[in-house]
Amino acid sequence: MIFKRLIRPEIKLCLRVLSKGLTTKPQWDIITGVCVERLPVVTPPLNDIQKKYKELLWTIEVENSLKSDHEIRHENDKIQAELLKSDTHDVDIDAVSKITAQDMEDAATEELSQFKFGSIETEADKKGDKTNPDRCLQRHLVLVAPVKLGTDVRTILPQGKWQEGETLRQTAERVLEEYCGKDLKVQFLSNAPCGFYKYKYPQSSQTDNSIGAKVFFYYANYQGGAVDGKEKNFNWLTRNELKELLPPSVSPEAIAPDQKVSLHFEFCRSIQNS
Repeated sequence: MIFKRLIRPEIKLCLRVLSKGLTTKPQWDIITGVCVERLPVVTPPLNDIQKKYKELLWTIEVENSLKSDHEIRHENDKIQAELLKSDTHDVDIDAVSKITAQDMEDAATEELSQFKFGSIETEADKKGDKTNPDRCLQRHLVLVAPVKLGTDVRTILPQGKWQEGETLRQTAERVLEEYCGKDLKVQFLSNAPCGFYKYKYPQSSQTDNSIGAKVFFYYANYQGGAVDGKEKNFNWLTRNELKELLPPSVSPEAIAPDQKVSLHFEFCRSIQNS
């Protein structure tokens, strides 16, 4: 009797572990999301720290660099001009350049003053067309799409369920093609996910085979092409515009701007709490 009492807890533990080991269906849905980002086409304006650092690098560059050919020619022109004014030295007039370095510098300055930069405002900016990636050329743009989560449709990163036999990278490529078509050209930066988030479904949506979702995020750069079908309401949004999609209960200050998929994490957290 004493022996049975001692081994009974161990027997129950072994049976529990064995029953879990025999379970073939996972209890979590494996989801793969894709963060497609269009990088800035035009260099963004420098902030105050970047401007100071640029000035410091320029000062160091000037102090440590040798004189350029233009500077040396400018000094030689000054010496030749002084010799021409002086009668004590014989100067070969033919050897003196008729076009001095100063003349070339003045011509270049005049040409620069007539140059006008092109406008960075595109037709998509004028029309407020967020479905076109040719907008906000100085900003990062992220592709978002309407995704059905339970009974709701949320505008988030394209995502879909993993299928048996696929790698997560293959799932990401398939999901992006299903959502956006074959014309969209992107470059995945890694075979491994760049982010992960896990959340449980509401109690009413849980089943014996699925109690929640494990979402793996992949990061890709936009290379060209267009999304197939504007009727699906695909949008290219800046990070500030992404914040506006968050529900009021989610604090924007909690979003780290240097994390590519942090906004999506906040969406998942808000959906879990709703």
